[in-house]
Amino acid sequence: MMKSGRANFGSKLGVILASAGSAVGLGNIWRFPYETGNYGGAAFILIYLGCVLLLGLPIMLAEFIIGRRSRANTAGAYQVLAPGTHWRWVGRMGVLAGFMILSFYSVVAGWTLEYVFEALGNGFAGKTPEEYIQSFQAFSGNPWKPIIWLVLFLLGTHFIIVRGVEKGIEKSSKIMMPMLFVLILVLVGCSVSLPGAKSGIEFLLKPDFSKVDGNVFLGAMGQAFFSLSLGMGCLCTYASYFSKDTNLTRTAFSVGLIDTFIAILAGFIIFPAAFSVGIQPDAGPSLIFITLPNVFQQAFSGAPWLAYIFSVLFYVLLALAALTSTISMHEVVTAYLHEEFKISRKRAAWFVTGGCIFFGVLCSLSLGVTKGFTVFGMGMFDLFDFVTAKIILPLGGMLISIFVGWYLDKKLVWEEITNDGTLKVRLYKVILFILKYIAPIAIGIVFINELKIL
Repeated sequence: MMKSGRANFGSKLGVILASAGSAVGLGNIWRFPYETGNYGGAAFILIYLGCVLLLGLPIMLAEFIIGRRSRANTAGAYQVLAPGTHWRWVGRMGVLAGFMILSFYSVVAGWTLEYVFEALGNGFAGKTPEEYIQSFQAFSGNPWKPIIWLVLFLLGTHFIIVRGVEKGIEKSSKIMMPMLFVLILVLVGCSVSLPGAKSGIEFLLKPDFSKVDGNVFLGAMGQAFFSLSLGMGCLCTYASYFSKDTNLTRTAFSVGLIDTFIAILAGFIIFPAAFSVGIQPDAGPSLIFITLPNVFQQAFSGAPWLAYIFSVLFYVLLALAALTSTISMHEVVTAYLHEEFKISRKRAAWFVTGGCIFFGVLCSLSLGVTKGFTVFGMGMFDLFDFVTAKIILPLGGMLISIFVGWYLDKKLVWEEITNDGTLKVRLYKVILFILKYIAPIAIGIVFINELKIL
């Protein structure tokens, strides 16, 4: 079923860059390095690559099939493909996930703007390690500053969304993604040339399989899922703007390749610099906002101007990566409101922006002045993170693979993957087997592990 007059991406490059922008975000540059550090480096990366190929790409392809075939938002897609069934709740769950993640994700995205501002003002120079910790804690616990940055970030996202699919999302992706690549390559070049960087490079390239256990496999699987933005409706929504001649398999492979490439390059920025000054690679989530400012100042202590440039470029990179992701999450909810409730795109976008500002403020305050107020023992920020990352996303990914693998007519799936038989996809049966059997079981294991049921 086709909806006449519905927006499309204007070019094949736009399709790939916008979809890659949806996947590339803080998960690549913030979460991937500290997960790699926690799980021992190169061995984790190899297992992660296997998870991307075996699970990530088939599920991404499943989302593409649902989105393009239905030509609808992620909630409407299931009503088109499975009318009158309960499958519609899978799409609605994706919309809810997009809204919740955008609310708390924008808090961290706002932090990146604070750190860009701090770097531009040379605010990292001359601080002790303890002062970096105190500075971050004072900022994140402040009742006003994080909220101001949060609002500015969401308004920037809103401005791009209201311009539409081709003039807003696609055009911004064509500007931001190349900028992101260039910044990463410059930063990698600086980092790997530091004295003592060799140990960091070996950490990323020389596997130590003695550290591999079940937790490493589960961690790699969870990271692949998180990094590729699966289960939250972003890729399904974007695929609804694909043209009929878009090669879905090639697009999924290109997006997975770009996303993984950027994550690994982020490791080549962070670990050579960290090892060069004797910082341990398992610094955890604080790596980006507490450890790295100290690393940059120490690594380039002989050339303060280089420390200044490196810091500015890195946090600009982080802000750009965050923006490409907030755009896709905003679009999931905006498209849903616009199409399902028949309101203008501009009005729908304002509802999303206003709602995310409201809940984002609550999430931000839960890290400071309302820290004592908890729900199920968690503050609002941690609650939104837990519900989405540990419940909605893995459950959504599992149901998407079951929907395409078991429910959808196999003739329909074949038509979408092969573009009505015009493309030869030799792995078609393998992809279908993964979606029917391997993906649901593997995601189920991650799901159970994350909830600590076993």
